[in-house]
Amino acid sequence: MFAKVKIWGAATVGSKGQVVIPAEAREALDIKEGAKLIVVGNPARKGVAFVKAEVIENKLLDIQTGLTEVQKLTNDKGYETT
Repeated sequence: MFAKVKIWGAATVGSKGQVVIPAEAREALDIKEGAKLIVVGNPARKGVAFVKAEVIENKLLDIQTGLTEVQKLTNDKGYETT
């Protein structure tokens, strides 16, 4: 899991709570000005991470597609779905 983790340096939280993502990280992850990032974290572990919103959206679409396929299969087998 950690073999794919890359450390690009440190960031400082400003007085308005803003964080500057290092240029090398933005370039490697194709994060452009105006990009929407989802902030996730684990309070117990005191960690935070940013995920591009489009990545989350794509995963949700994949899940929705999978659920649609399951629904089709269950309907074809005569099972009731709610």
